[in-house]
Amino acid sequence: MECIFCKIVRGEIPTELVFENENLVAFKDINPVAPVHILVVPKKHIESTNEIETYDQPLVGEIFQVIQKLARQFGISDSGYRIFINTGGDGGQEVPHLHFHLIGGKKLGKCW
Repeated sequence: MECIFCKIVRGEIPTELVFENENLVAFKDINPVAPVHILVVPKKHIESTNEIETYDQPLVGEIFQVIQKLARQFGISDSGYRIFINTGGDGGQEVPHLHFHLIGGKKLGKCW
């Protein structure tokens, strides 16, 4: 089965991009759980955190820099936000392509 995020990266599926550079795309989640719910996705297909290699470290660092930028852009940097990654079936991963959720814009409850 073709990866839906790879299709988004290639422009084959329309989405509301909020950021793009040579390595990453970020877009609004189609089923947001908060007023701000953005997915930050590497253009390179990495299935999950289990497949991150040592040579991917600069990419992971760039992801966190982009998340900081987006938090400021969407006005949630000062009030607070949550970043999360789901890995594997038991971890709630639904799309087999590494992605980071940035959520905020409201008081978020505890995760556990």
